Amino acid sequence: MSETGPETDGIDRILVIVAHPDDVDFGSAGTVALWTDAGIEVTYCVVTNGDAGGSDRSVSRPDMARLRQAEQTAAAKQVGVSELIWLGYPDGRVEATLELRRDLARVIRTVRPGRVLCPSPERNYDRIYGSHPDHRAVGAAALDAVYPDARNPFAFPELREREGLAAWTVREVWISGSPSPTRFVDVTATFPRKIAALRAHESQTEHMDDLEERLRGWLTRNAELAGLPEGRLAEAFQVLETA
Repeated sequence: MSETGPETDGIDRILVIVAHPDDVDFGSAGTVALWTDAGIEVTYCVVTNGDAGGSDRSVSRPDMARLRQAEQTAAAKQVGVSELIWLGYPDGRVEATLELRRDLARVIRTVRPGRVLCPSPERNYDRIYGSHPDHRAVGAAALDAVYPDARNPFAFPELREREGLAAWTVREVWISGSPSPTRFVDVTATFPRKIAALRAHESQTEHMDDLEERLRGWLTRNAELAGLPEGRLAEAFQVLETA
């Protein structure tokens, strides 16, 4: 039986790695709000600049990137997050390269989190939208950065020798969008903040009149899988012990 709950005991710092602005809000904002409410320091690392997002062709791609950065910053505040790291990769062209692994290992060694949340590297045939190629590439690179890169002092030695970043071991990874979830978090209480965070992404969600209804449907199905009482809402994760 799948476990439920946000599991905050013993964790004081969490790093959330995502491909695009708004990814964390669709997949995990309710859980993030529970973590920050519990006093945990949460940092977002957004790999792309989001320049391929939106449907307004009159907005230049550099302007879209700046807009989406502002939107994600505003959305993060809705769930208690103020530290955001932007890697600036082009939206829609991410690959799980050594360069990306090094950049993510750098972030892990800098933030030194006990837990990393990242997208799934697997394709989910039940929810194709969560299986964007950028999501899968970022998920694969993030897992490689957790193990073995960030913990191995001889991996990317320039991080240690030139930047003074010592090796760091992440205790656990929570994977969002996995086709095989093992943990469900009841986010009924924080659902309004999740919606507020998503509404902050106006360039992406202003046309979604059914946004709240759609999210309720997804999260209700998760809650049913977790065996939660009727009317509850849940976000789903696959949890890996990585220490």
